[in-house]
This record gives sequence, C-alpha cells and structure tokens, in this order.
Amino acid sequence: MLPGPTHHLLVADDDPGLLAAYVDYFEIHGYEVRAAQDGVDALAEYCRWFPALVILDIQMPRLDGREVAREIRRRKRGPSPLLVAVSGLSSQAERALCLQSGFDHHVAKPAHMPVILAIVASHSRISDPDIAQVHSRC
Repeated sequence: MLPGPTHHLLVADDDPGLLAAYVDYFEIHGYEVRAAQDGVDALAEYCRWFPALVILDIQMPRLDGREVAREIRRRKRGPSPLLVAVSGLSSQAERALCLQSGFDHHVAKPAHMPVILAIVASHSRISDPDIAQVHSRC
C-alpha cells in the first residue's frame, strides 16, 4: 500500500462534537479526513490508510494519544506522518512527554482551528522522495 497523499488527515478525539468540527473544518479546507473516537480505532485506521497527517487527542479511552504516537513511530513504513497532539494537558512537562512520544507538535486546548490548520498545511505540501516507498501492513 502506498503512503497516503499529503492531504490525507486522520483525526482522533473522544469528544464527538469536537471530532465532527475537525472533520468539517478540514474537509472544507480540502483535506480527505478519517476520524476515530479512541486510540485503538485511531491506530487501526492509521494502519489501514497510512495518512501523511495525524491529529490526536491525548486523553482518549482504550489507548491514549501518546501510546498511539509511539506505535505509529514504531511501525514506520516509509515517510513519517506529521503527528500533532491537541490536548487539554498543557504544562511544559506534558509538552515534553508528547514530543518524547513522537509528536512533532503539541497544541493546548482550547485550540484554535486556524492554528492547527497552519501547522498541518505547512507540512501537507511536502515533496518527499520517499513518498513512492511501499508500506507493509501494520
């Protein structure tokens, strides 16, 4: 399976209202979005789709966002996705834990959608020579 195009975005959050807002917002801005309401489903969706962009809440049921990030990094097959943590946990220690877990960015809730869009958009046009590598299944 080839890695997803750089406009493929996976969003995971256990708040259904916020998750729907993410999906609507990013679809309006031209992204193909898939959503998950917990960490287990997020990891499974990542392994099915290999999106180039992933936004994860930290405090989710069944598997937290940091563990999902670690698993995505551990299972790397080709180009690494951009991982963005969006969390109500906003201390410097939490930010450091997120980055140690494999996230590229940490955004504290309540997060402004244009800020997240700017982070995602800055990485969604990357021309990576590894993009043609084939992913093996998770």
